[in-house]
Amino acid sequence: MLNVFDVSDALVNHIRTHCSDDIAIIAYYGSYAQGTATKRSDLDFFFIPATSDGYRASIQFIVNDISFDFWPISWERAEKMALMEDSKTTIIADSCILYVRSDEDHTRFMKLREKINDMQDPKNGQHLTERAEALLHDVYVHLYKMRRNEESDSLTLFRIEAYEVLTKVLECLALLNQTFYTKGWGKNMDQIMRLPLKPARLEMLIDAIMTAKVASKVRQACEELVSDTLELVLNKKEIYTTSPSYPDRMLGYYEEVKGVLDKVVTACEKNDYSTAFYGAIGVQDQIAHFLYFAEKGHWPSTLDHTMVYLDLYKELGFPNLINLLNPDDLTPLQTAIENLDDLLESHLTNHEVKVNRFASLEEFKAFLRNKTDQLI
Repeated sequence: MLNVFDVSDALVNHIRTHCSDDIAIIAYYGSYAQGTATKRSDLDFFFIPATSDGYRASIQFIVNDISFDFWPISWERAEKMALMEDSKTTIIADSCILYVRSDEDHTRFMKLREKINDMQDPKNGQHLTERAEALLHDVYVHLYKMRRNEESDSLTLFRIEAYEVLTKVLECLALLNQTFYTKGWGKNMDQIMRLPLKPARLEMLIDAIMTAKVASKVRQACEELVSDTLELVLNKKEIYTTSPSYPDRMLGYYEEVKGVLDKVVTACEKNDYSTAFYGAIGVQDQIAHFLYFAEKGHWPSTLDHTMVYLDLYKELGFPNLINLLNPDDLTPLQTAIENLDDLLESHLTNHEVKVNRFASLEEFKAFLRNKTDQLI
């Protein structure tokens, strides 16, 4: 029986002899690192190149019918793994080092492991929740493709899309729980089911996705799993809601958005409906987003179909520009935008947001001189 570590010794010795300056780290992960290897298990190598020439050491090969992949991971990708921006975090966290070029390389690698521990600190919960939300965005492409093919009875097509849904949702759940999977798909079910934060029907829905023999049932299980996971994401985001804070979150915003409002007013004056259409919808939605952020300290989810972020905009009595879009008469829209301009500036100044408004060029020059004096 092949001893895979004899293979690793041969590789490491080759590196030491021929390209020791070009390889920073050689390590292995997976079943041998975790003590779960079988007679057919390969040794899951990876290496971190130290130079561009180091990438040439990459090789895929088979010895005694066991396959091996000696593949490169850049320091940049290793950093993403440590920050849980790449789902293969376990490669850095749980690997066993076979070779290091220098003490500096070893220190750099161990600092990546420290970053993994730091990412699991509660202080990084909001960041990872936002990462989970971003990952969930990608899932909807696969739901869409299943919907577009709902008349098809091709189980193959639906299972391919369901695989993408399932793996992305499970990665999302790992991020929500500030952890990472230590084993590959199919071997990590125990860890998945031990996650503290997960859909109540997770096991049932996974089983339905994996075993259903009717395409429509696969799609339904996927949609329910995504819906349940989205609810968890939205609830987790609410945990990070903070007190309203306008002076820092909205500083400089009015000065920027006023230019957009003025463009829409100009479009109304010129009866330019196309420009008014895009401008009015875009600016109303943007203002609603920023008001939500100023109040809560996090951005609304684009996946939330209730569009709850619009509530504050309405409560403040800000005009609904979108309902006033009328290609035959833009006068009401123009009046509403001018009103919105006044209401927004008043709302921000009432919440102690400093607006840089100057009545004249001389006043602006005086402001610049004063600012320069303060820097000296």
